This record gives sequence, structure tokens and C-alpha cells, in this order.
Amino acid sequence: MKIKMQVNGLEQTKEVAKAFAKSLKSPMIVLLNGDLGSGKTTFVKEVVKALGCDDLVTSPTFTLLNTYNAKFPIYHFDMYRLSSAEEANSVGFEEYFDKHTLDGVCFVEWSENVEGLIGEVDFVIDIQKKGENERVFIIEGVEEC
Repeated sequence: MKIKMQVNGLEQTKEVAKAFAKSLKSPMIVLLNGDLGSGKTTFVKEVVKALGCDDLVTSPTFTLLNTYNAKFPIYHFDMYRLSSAEEANSVGFEEYFDKHTLDGVCFVEWSENVEGLIGEVDFVIDIQKKGENERVFIIEGVEEC
């Protein structure tokens, strides 16, 4: 499955996130790709809200991981500051990417920085910034990795 859509503004982004949230179940892993400022964290914020959690969702750039208690646990990773899978393993992240023990949904930003860490992926979302408020979302469901 591959869906491509253009959105104009936050309200349309919220609608995409709300619709996407309906396809999530535990355990799942979602990779988020896009340049700085493309809206990856905003998308996660809206998914978390759609899943029943009103916590303040912020970028985990410096903490590396934020956890939210929604319909099921949401683990929001930002691998921007990491340089390898080994570095991620040294802080204990490998346990989150084993779907046999995962008890929620992982959203991973900058997964390319930890190549080889994440095996089984359910969705890959590319967010392309086309203007101040315009984005293109490409959502791909991955059958088998």
C-alpha cells in the first residue's frame, strides 16, 4: 500500500494523522522521514492526540525518546544525534524494536542514522516540505522487511 497526498496547513495534517491513527495497533514500528522542519513531530503529536492522549508532545531530539500513554504506549524516537546502531544499542534501544516484546507503537525519526537497528517495519512515512504550510505525505505500508 502506498498513499501520496498533498496537505495545505495544520488542519489537513491533523486529518491525515487522525485517519492514520485508525490503522495502528500494538506492536507496530513507523519510520518518519523528512528534512528538519518538515512536520514529523507535528504528525506524531496529532496521532497521539487521535489515540486519546492529551500530553504535550515535543521533539525528543535531546532526550532521544519520549513516551506517551495513549490507547497503547507510543514511543517517539529521534535518532538525529546518534551516529550508529551500536550507539543506539548502548543506550538500550534495541529492546523497543523487537516486535515479539514491543508493547506499543514506535515512531522513529532519522532512522537512517541507526541503519541495521530496526528490522521489521510496518509503515514508512515521507514528509516533504513544499512551502510554508504545504506538505506532501507519502505513506507506505510495508508488508515484509
